[in-house]
Amino acid sequence: MKSILFLFLLAIAMSSLAQTPTPARGTQALSPRLANYQIDVTLDPATKKLTGRETLTWRNPSTDVIRELRFHLYLNAFRNERSTFMRESGGQLRGDQIDRNAAENPYGFIDITSMNVRGGGALAYAFVQPDDGNSDDRTVVRVPLDKPVGPGETIVLDIVFKGRLPKIFARTGFSRDYFLVGQWFPKIGVYEPAGTRYAKQGQWNCHQFHAHSEFYADYGTYDVAITTPKQYWVGATGLMTGEKAGPNNTKTTRWHADDVVDFAWTASPHFQVVEGNWKRPSGGAVHIELLMQPEHVHQAQRHLDAAKAALAYFDKHLGNYPFPNLTIVDPPLDASGSGGMEYPTFITAGTAWFVPDGARFPEIVTVHEFGHQYFMQLLASNEFEEAWLDEGFNQYYEGRIMEEWYGPRSSQIDLFGFKMGDLESSRDQYVHQDNPAIGSSFGNTWQLPEGQYGVLTYSKTATWLRTLEGLVGRKVMDEIMQTYFIRWRFKHPNANSFIAIVNEIVPKRLGSKYGPDMNWFFDQALYGEAVVDYQLSRIQNRETNGQWQSTITAERKGDGQMPVDILVHFEDGKEQLLPWNGKARRQTFTVNRKSKVLWATVDPEQTIYMDINLNNNSLTLEPSSAPAAKFATKFLFWVENWMQWLAWLA
Repeated sequence: MKSILFLFLLAIAMSSLAQTPTPARGTQALSPRLANYQIDVTLDPATKKLTGRETLTWRNPSTDVIRELRFHLYLNAFRNERSTFMRESGGQLRGDQIDRNAAENPYGFIDITSMNVRGGGALAYAFVQPDDGNSDDRTVVRVPLDKPVGPGETIVLDIVFKGRLPKIFARTGFSRDYFLVGQWFPKIGVYEPAGTRYAKQGQWNCHQFHAHSEFYADYGTYDVAITTPKQYWVGATGLMTGEKAGPNNTKTTRWHADDVVDFAWTASPHFQVVEGNWKRPSGGAVHIELLMQPEHVHQAQRHLDAAKAALAYFDKHLGNYPFPNLTIVDPPLDASGSGGMEYPTFITAGTAWFVPDGARFPEIVTVHEFGHQYFMQLLASNEFEEAWLDEGFNQYYEGRIMEEWYGPRSSQIDLFGFKMGDLESSRDQYVHQDNPAIGSSFGNTWQLPEGQYGVLTYSKTATWLRTLEGLVGRKVMDEIMQTYFIRWRFKHPNANSFIAIVNEIVPKRLGSKYGPDMNWFFDQALYGEAVVDYQLSRIQNRETNGQWQSTITAERKGDGQMPVDILVHFEDGKEQLLPWNGKARRQTFTVNRKSKVLWATVDPEQTIYMDINLNNNSLTLEPSSAPAAKFATKFLFWVENWMQWLAWLA
């Protein structure tokens, strides 16, 4: 989910209707397909209620005997003020807040009416709170089994459930006759066999719904039938396989998706549909369906172009997008809390009618949310515990894609002569946080210090990944990421999965340049509290018999230690690069030439993107440009606040 530019986000439109392609049945499984669902659900727009029947076919992936199951009941996060989510969030998310005084009930819930083992008896369940012991939280249940599930065995459950959608302020729910239905059905947790991620022995990983965390699930196949009023347009994960008229002015659409970790859908009578296709270089195409609000139709092409840019970039630099389609939903303004979200083959955007072309927030969110098809769907890390593996990696690629397509210094904003890059913005958010020393991997995601989730999960991770790229080079970085993707797609990677690949590839490609491994880097950037700040502090020139002896002094002001170069520029126009391991607190270099030094700079290529103060990296004996830099900083402050005001107004 895009946490920062959010209320100001996306859109799409135009209008034309095209037949949705049908999926090929019996295709080879790309994933383990451990959790497979058949769901029939009916939406009553008047009461905002769901009634559903679910058949879950779950396979035990371990050598353990499983004596109980665990399920998420995510909609109960919105049941009342006492849930863990409501207590932690105060009833708000990304600036949007529950309207407790609304005329219409703003709360939601989910109840399991019955649960039966196919061919067996009824099962009872009990609410549990594995994370915080909050007895009022009903987002996780444990289900003891009368007959255990043995190693490799499969259990089939028939579940009847009912629920009510909350008024949208956080991801899912309704706003008038618009519905975004996410995390809406009883969903089995992940059973981690010993050796999976951090599991020392087999265990259920099934966390409560927290304010600062998202989701974690196993791969499976979904067959879902959705019944709505016939005038509603429905979009969903996967491909529509059929539509049938029903009684009482209803219709049922059927959807199929293979090898996905979740299923979400939307319904509204107001969508205007824009169709597009992205042609794969290897052949074939990805069908893009944009579900736009009528007032945002004029921005459709911006979203379509951004989606195609993201598809092309990931295909070239990371790996193949294996699905035949992508659905992009543009929420209405009063449902902006459902924007900027990601589900398999299905993302939500959001925009305002007046967003100018130079404010590329619709493009940013489209690119970012599509990126989650890789970092969430194809690489299913645990967002409850290591959200940075998803959001931060995605933020890094967002920056790369935006810079590739819209320019490195203008990829985010290009208005009235002011320009701002996307990765530059991530770095700015990181260096200006209250405590840049906190590591990205600070405990579980929901335990991050107050106000630190967005910066640590998104911005700091993107910034240290950009620093890693600077150290090893773009070519090696691409090899690292491609290897990570190929090795761990359709699995559950963790931090060690990525670090092991870095430590495998960097010595192979760069030899002993950085030592036997890169653990020293991760100890500082990911796990440690190191702050990087290098300064060029002094230049002295002394002439003797027509020969100039120049001394250049650099300092390490922070506790972070990174190898850096110092570029020295001489009066005759020539330059010299001085390597430095960056470890000493102060390092003085002496050069003897027939020309004196005019200026010098630490890290001239901005390799160390984590450096919190780039303004002290250079020193010159020529007139200073510091006043101009100070004016630019003030102008940036004005623009950022102006953008926040516009977002609030929207």
